[in-house]
Amino acid sequence: MVFFLTRMKTGIVGCGNISAIYLQNLAASEWIEVVALADRFPAKAQERAAEFGIANACTVDELMEDESIELIINLTIPASHAAVHLAALEAGKHVYGEKPLAVSLEDARLILDEAVKHNLTVGCAPDTFLGSGMSTARHAIEQGLIGRPVAGTAFMLGGGPESWHVDPEFFYEYGGGPMFDMGPYYLSALVHLLGPIQRISSSTGIQIQDRVIGSGPKAGTPISVQTPTHLAGTLDFVGGPIVTMIMSFDVRGGTELPRIEIHGTEGTLSLPDPNFFGGDVRLRRAGSEEWETVEPVFESSHNERGIGVEDMVKSIVENRRHRASGELAYHVLEAMHAFIRSSAESRHVTLESSYQVPEARSDHSKL
Repeated sequence: MVFFLTRMKTGIVGCGNISAIYLQNLAASEWIEVVALADRFPAKAQERAAEFGIANACTVDELMEDESIELIINLTIPASHAAVHLAALEAGKHVYGEKPLAVSLEDARLILDEAVKHNLTVGCAPDTFLGSGMSTARHAIEQGLIGRPVAGTAFMLGGGPESWHVDPEFFYEYGGGPMFDMGPYYLSALVHLLGPIQRISSSTGIQIQDRVIGSGPKAGTPISVQTPTHLAGTLDFVGGPIVTMIMSFDVRGGTELPRIEIHGTEGTLSLPDPNFFGGDVRLRRAGSEEWETVEPVFESSHNERGIGVEDMVKSIVENRRHRASGELAYHVLEAMHAFIRSSAESRHVTLESSYQVPEARSDHSKL
């Protein structure tokens, strides 16, 4: 058994909304010690540092130059992910970031290559598939409760974030939209459950062009939509299942469609929202008209964001593969780009990357 006596000293770049849950959860971590915060707006770093008792609020350059810091958690906006990741790797630090790994595949590939070059580790959110919901679903599939998986559906249908988000323009720029915003949750969960994706075919479009910011100081400001806001496609998995997937910011009247269902030769699993860690997994066996709730393998009672980076740090110490990895994030990023390419080029797009799914998390403490 490996005993990790010293927590890995960690700096966070990006002190926006999502930084709070990371700081809250990692404060109790046995593996990670957050010692510094940085943001392009220094006041944000200072505010978060005071809120969570972090001694050092500094510039990004100062954080990168601090040789005592071994790990960077990158919580910047997607357009900045690649630059911060690469700066961290050049500074000799491991890096874990929010999704997506990068906006472009070229930048994402460069990040992974640089990590190999420097013998460093890259991880990427989402880590929600490590929660009880998807872990229970994975266990149910592996136990044969639905037989052999043959098909699935995945739906995220909404009206877009401009009605409530005070600064929503980036959701509608290149690298945004429902696919790049919410797709990583769904695709990471599907790959975790069914293995790597082989090819994708899709249709995409901007179905609602006129959008206006609905709250905050920018309320009433028009938004320029520059990326698809409705994407409908079919994913062929290497192992055989065929999944129908729709991601949309163009559905303003609500929906009764499920989040994710996995259909097998002996039954169907209905899964909770992959944006969260917990939730019930329901099973309907072939020949039955009743749904039953699958006993969870463990409980996820709260927002556990940060368990992916904890798993990464443990994997470094234990010299094993981690789960919310850069390789998974790259495969998911290639799939998201494939949706757009398939529609633009009117053809199936075969993915060049693959992914070997690690062992599932089997209890609340085991990462």
